[in-house]
Amino acid sequence: MKNTDRPSAPAHPRHHSLAAALVAGALALSPLALSNPAHAQGGDPELASPFTPRPLVRTKSDMVVAANPLAVEAGHAMLRQGGSAVDAAIAVQLVLGLVEPQSSGLGGGGYMLVWDPKTGKLASLDGRETAPAGSTPDRFVGPDGRPMPLMRAFDGGRAVGTPGIPALLAEAHKRYGKLPWATLFQPAITLARDGFTVSPRLALLLKGLTPILKDRPDMVALFFHTGADGTPTPLQAGETFRNPAMAHTLEVLATQGPDAFYRGALGQDLARHLADSALPANTPGGAPALVTTQDLVAYKVEERDPLCAPYHQWTVCSMGPSSSGGIAIVEMLGLLEHFDMKGLGKDSPTAWHLMVEASRLAYADRDLYVGDPAFVTVPKGLLDKGYLAERAKLIDPAHAAQGPVAAGVPPQRQGALYGPGWQADIPSTSHMSLMDGSGMTVSFTTSVEFAFGSGMAVDGYVLNNQLTDFSFIPTAPGPGPNSGLPVANAVAAGKRPRSSMAPTIVFDQAGKPVLVVGSPGGPAIIGYVAETIIAALDWGLDAQEAVSLPRIINRNGTTALESGPWAPPLKAGLEALGQKVELKSMPSGLHVIKRTATGLEGGVDPRREGLAAGD
Repeated sequence: MKNTDRPSAPAHPRHHSLAAALVAGALALSPLALSNPAHAQGGDPELASPFTPRPLVRTKSDMVVAANPLAVEAGHAMLRQGGSAVDAAIAVQLVLGLVEPQSSGLGGGGYMLVWDPKTGKLASLDGRETAPAGSTPDRFVGPDGRPMPLMRAFDGGRAVGTPGIPALLAEAHKRYGKLPWATLFQPAITLARDGFTVSPRLALLLKGLTPILKDRPDMVALFFHTGADGTPTPLQAGETFRNPAMAHTLEVLATQGPDAFYRGALGQDLARHLADSALPANTPGGAPALVTTQDLVAYKVEERDPLCAPYHQWTVCSMGPSSSGGIAIVEMLGLLEHFDMKGLGKDSPTAWHLMVEASRLAYADRDLYVGDPAFVTVPKGLLDKGYLAERAKLIDPAHAAQGPVAAGVPPQRQGALYGPGWQADIPSTSHMSLMDGSGMTVSFTTSVEFAFGSGMAVDGYVLNNQLTDFSFIPTAPGPGPNSGLPVANAVAAGKRPRSSMAPTIVFDQAGKPVLVVGSPGGPAIIGYVAETIIAALDWGLDAQEAVSLPRIINRNGTTALESGPWAPPLKAGLEALGQKVELKSMPSGLHVIKRTATGLEGGVDPRREGLAAGD
């Protein structure tokens, strides 16, 4: 049921152009030039909201920073009731799935780092989605032998992986929760039942993607009004949206726990809905295996070894495979440690140039070597000090590399050789950073992949399309030295698609968290997080200054620089060093906590509508 008892908010003058760019970027992502798997910086189906400067937030003992004020309020309420940072993170995620359904929710997956001050140990939990049993490497190959167009890859549940979020939340609560499980659901249940005010960002995404979503019956039923002539109109900013189906789902999970999702009625609804949407056997590309009740029963959260490495006097810890985010970030920092980033400072084009050059090298290695560790032997030598020192010699501080750089040959490389693949790498994700009064620290990145995931929904929540994070081609294209080799990130039954999500916690010399950071942004997450770590640590910026810097990224191709008033002088400085620079929107969603001698600082990305709050 939708309610329009509140007036619509006036449109921001940028909304129309952003919406047009949104659709154009999404539709442009069909089978691309396979000669360059790092084809471009990609389309951005979840663009940035208008850049709105934010003040630095300071608290004494605890803090929640996330992408929506209602979610932050829910998390802060759990802390005030005596809950842990993990309790607060669960409440935040449940509300985000309701009020920011384009980015995350029960039908998606994610990665969580938790530092427990009582034990001094860091846990790394992998709640990434898995490919259904029966999946084959040619899942996204068309009858012509080429990767199918992106929008076709969404049809009939082809892109939906087995969701991991309910299991991830339950596992984290079992280990670190203090409040009753059901208590954590109450804010989201109340908002779903009684309604919440549609935010400008949600309205912007619905409007921008209407050309796609209007043909997805589940999306129309949830997020659109249908006029007398049958024309669907998306929810407007300022109106009240109620989601009784979601309220019921949350109530079932609150009372029955995750078994209701993986072994009970909720899972049966999910599997039945996908079966009812299945493509006929004679569909171009064939009818793929879909998530079944057996896939749901088989799903489990994987605990990974945290990926930690020194950076100057700090220790940076992030997520290891099945995500490539942590490896690439730590590799970037390991390369930049050979240069005086602190001395150069934030106003030096050379400092930004060095980040770009380190980014090229890290992305080249990430694209070739990283996949699900249950299927791929990821070289430990990617972070070897000697290997990084040799790779750093490839960076010229005075001039940019021309064209894509080659992946390196790290030591301790074992198993099969791999070739580069092609995947859509679509950014639609959310990140939260939390710290409670005891010092427990959580960095949690969560996603449904494309904006509104697969365009399918069941029981009030959106289903992911994370399987499009796999390579659309199972073997590397030619010509080239890797032509015909298997792709590390090829589809396989039960496999987790490679991610770029990078929840990160940085520790000081005493072993205490000093920085909590992460971001949405698809593969650009790697650059966003690495840049923010440098800004906060090397350049000494406060949390808000660090997340407000212009974004820059190079995925081993053209250098993308965020458009804005800062762009012309920085672009000129980079071009003087030989960089080929394109200006574009950069939809980061960095949410940062920085610990100082006097308390905590919260940084909220001004490109989204988040909030920092605490006591």
